[in-house]
Amino acid sequence: MSGVEIILIAIVLLCMSGFIGCMFAARSFTGQRAATAVMAAGSVLGLYGMVVAFGETAPQPFCMPWFLPWGQFAIAADPISVLFLGPVFVVPALGSFYGWGYWKSSEHPQSGRRLGLASGFLAGGMALVVIARDGVLLLIAWELMAISAYFTATAEEGNPEARQAGWVYLIATHMGTLCLFAMFALWRHVTGSFALDAAPGLPPEIAGTIFLLALIGFGFKAGLMPLHVWLPGAHANAPSHVSAVMSGVMLKMGIYGIVRMTGLLPTGAPWWGGVLLCAGGISGIAGIAFAIGQKDIKRLLAYSSIENIGIIAMGLGLALLGRALGRPDWVVLGLCGALLHVWNHSLFKPLLFFNAGAIIHATHTRDMDRLGGLAKQMPRSALYFGVGALAISALPPLNGFASEWLLYLGFFHALDPVTGRPGAAVAVAAVVLATIGAMAVACFVKLLGTVYLGSPRSDAALHAHDPRASMLIPMGILAAACAGFGLFPMVAAPVLEKAVGTWAAMDGPGSLGGLADLGQMSLAALAPFSSLSTMGLVFVGMVGIFVLLLRIFLRKRPIRRFGTWDCGYARPAATMQYTGSSLVQSIVHLFTFIIYPKYSRPRLNGLFPPPGQFKSTVLDLVLDRFAVPVFHACGKGFSTLRVLQQGQTHLYLLYIVTIVFILLLWGSL
Repeated sequence: MSGVEIILIAIVLLCMSGFIGCMFAARSFTGQRAATAVMAAGSVLGLYGMVVAFGETAPQPFCMPWFLPWGQFAIAADPISVLFLGPVFVVPALGSFYGWGYWKSSEHPQSGRRLGLASGFLAGGMALVVIARDGVLLLIAWELMAISAYFTATAEEGNPEARQAGWVYLIATHMGTLCLFAMFALWRHVTGSFALDAAPGLPPEIAGTIFLLALIGFGFKAGLMPLHVWLPGAHANAPSHVSAVMSGVMLKMGIYGIVRMTGLLPTGAPWWGGVLLCAGGISGIAGIAFAIGQKDIKRLLAYSSIENIGIIAMGLGLALLGRALGRPDWVVLGLCGALLHVWNHSLFKPLLFFNAGAIIHATHTRDMDRLGGLAKQMPRSALYFGVGALAISALPPLNGFASEWLLYLGFFHALDPVTGRPGAAVAVAAVVLATIGAMAVACFVKLLGTVYLGSPRSDAALHAHDPRASMLIPMGILAAACAGFGLFPMVAAPVLEKAVGTWAAMDGPGSLGGLADLGQMSLAALAPFSSLSTMGLVFVGMVGIFVLLLRIFLRKRPIRRFGTWDCGYARPAATMQYTGSSLVQSIVHLFTFIIYPKYSRPRLNGLFPPPGQFKSTVLDLVLDRFAVPVFHACGKGFSTLRVLQQGQTHLYLLYIVTIVFILLLWGSL
């Protein structure tokens, strides 16, 4: 049995996992465990299928006719598919196990089974998207994924904010789907079929149009700015283990679509890479700027996902520029950095969302300014959060540093006299990436300091505690994976090199056509991972020795406890601490041209003014300040057309006859 056939069976198991849970009572924990067991079995089988498919020298597609008049059921698993399938078969299974403690069926009888059913279809739909080799099949899988994500994100149907976020998501995702319909219609027109095979002979203007449609259509799902409007609300209001899957895996389906279509298209003009570089840089800086200004812990993580998608897009842009300008080193470093960041983000972002779920489960609030001091009450969660925060901030020796290091190398390679001004312009992206990294550090210092350090700001934070093992174990697995890929990134090198070779060979023979031509530009030659591992292990060893010596030193000395400096206050309170908003006020002020914060200041009237409160709110520039006002204006304008809806049959017949007459007249011209 081939690897793709094994993967297809795994997809069927993932989709069936929710049905298994529906066979039990609404409050049955046994049903929830059975659904998780089936999903875990599908995931393990899928991982085995990935290994088989990766070992095949020439993966053969699995094709069969179907009942639809267009296309066929065609699937295949090449190295690019294998790379994107990894998160699909790992994160949803961990999320299902995490749900035992976070979203128990006995506590959510109205939504528990529906959530399990939608989660299984979401995982199966994402896996089918990755292996589809026909445009019609990909659109069907895409819609299955989109609808399933809607039902998972709106599990709390009694929450009006969740319902509104769900509708925004549904509208945005179908706007992207319309672009994909147009893209595949154009693809069918110029190639003669919906088969996703290389089309090296496309005219440049047609190839450029398909590229733009793919960038917009898949960019909606990936969350590239300004197509991100659905992302913050959906991630914030979905159950935390659903947010982990949406952010860690589903966003990457948009990235996969861009990678797949750019590989099938012929070598394009340099502006393709320039567009992706600019879109990635804007998404990275604006995404982390919006994240810094958030008070809601899950909205902060959602905007941080936009930032990381921007980093991935910058790597893809570098690879496209390298292909257009004949620079295989740019292709290898850019695409390998982007694809490795796909893996890394699918590890540390679910870890952080799981951690946010543990905080919400213990304190029943997402407001960071009502938390504080949780490191004492939740020490294990604090440890896992520290790992995730260091990884997402791209600090060594964790995995986020490894992928961004590849991108830095690629941008520095652009500083070559042979390339001239284009190379110097590309190298500016290194400055953008460094700015994003510095802002990410500030963002997660704010999050760590506000949530886990200091004193509790509310009774809920004071009485918080670590979650049960079913929630801690998935976090521990992801934290260990972040450390493992950070210390030993060379483990991913064979998969990355094969994926790059497949992508470069899709558009037929050429200067970069095939892995053999890229042999001298292998990842091992361009990026010495062994030295990175050595430095990481040395750093870990030094930290371990320091901690050991500190413990020995403290054992021999009595520990005396004193109160911290209280600034002269006789009775200091927890409310006198810095809040997250005040901590990053200066940074938010620097980016007012992007995020436009809204301030509500207290009025001080008289000698003895009443108590007041200062508030700062960061609204979404595209959604709250553009899309929502435009839709409200359109709604008011269209209300005047209600006069046409009189409820009288003869008027509707008159409308139909009039339209038919106009169409006939138009056709005769």
